Amino acid sequence: MTGLPTRKLGALTVSAQGLGCMRMSHGYGSSDDAQSTATVHRALDLGVTLFDTSDYYGHGHNERLLGRALAGHRRERAVIATKFGFANRLGEPTVIRGDAAYVRRACDASLARLGVDHIDLYYVHRVDQEVPIEETVGALAELVAAGKVRHLGLSEASARTIRRAHAVHPIAALQSEWSLWTRDLEDEIVPVCRELGIGIVPFSPLGRGFLTGTVRSVDGLAADDVRRTQPRFADGNLERNLTVVETLHALAAEKGVTAGQLALAWVQRRGDDVVPIPGTRRAKYLEENVAAATLELSAAELAAIDAAAPAGRVAGARYDANSLAVVDR
Repeated sequence: MTGLPTRKLGALTVSAQGLGCMRMSHGYGSSDDAQSTATVHRALDLGVTLFDTSDYYGHGHNERLLGRALAGHRRERAVIATKFGFANRLGEPTVIRGDAAYVRRACDASLARLGVDHIDLYYVHRVDQEVPIEETVGALAELVAAGKVRHLGLSEASARTIRRAHAVHPIAALQSEWSLWTRDLEDEIVPVCRELGIGIVPFSPLGRGFLTGTVRSVDGLAADDVRRTQPRFADGNLERNLTVVETLHALAAEKGVTAGQLALAWVQRRGDDVVPIPGTRRAKYLEENVAAATLELSAAELAAIDAAAPAGRVAGARYDANSLAVVDR
């Protein structure tokens, strides 16, 4: 078995790169449980220990899939992270809940779907703007005391919310979008996390696959692929953003790696407290991603990558209006 370096998320030790499992069930076309399970097993063999899911992905399907894939002797080798907060997974408009009663109920439901007796890292998927974060984290602290949860996390939280939450109970990790085309958290949120000793878990570190160069148009995407509704993939924006990818391809070719590996290695180099979770359901891309975890980049190479995709260069908002509305600001 190949080992990966480890990093710390607060007091939690995990592999330097995790596996995002969302696309195995949600948002990127049809799913294939056998293929996804094989990819989870391959990730363990490669030394990946952090597996990320949510009760939202596939309306619970993703948790059940991951639970089955990690059952038995594999469970002790894995750090399972899941999330709660989207209270109407089957309906519209979006409802976010963080009240204590909901927190307890959501945790029990996730434990049952995962088939485990504790969750290693439990995230607030989105912050409930109608409930004080102190109530949400207070309920989570009770779950820690009861042995149902080991470590706590926040997702897409503002710097102010992070401070308030951490004052109630230590927060191990912040999961937010961070990549060459999403750098919003660098000015304020990353410094607060580092001040408080909170690890950072970037999701979509490959820009929802865009930075790999495999998406040149939305026409080839599945009808239910979430990228069809996102502004950065819209006409006009897509063409402008492809210029970033072309530059990455040229830099990657000089180094003998793929554009995706170069973009992912850039995220890995943001700090020793950063654990990206690129998502895939195919072992081929998993292996490519894991190789990027130990890809060395010189100061000159990092500077060239930064110049290719400076903050503010990307065209379009990172979410549609409905998704942006539930992001904590």
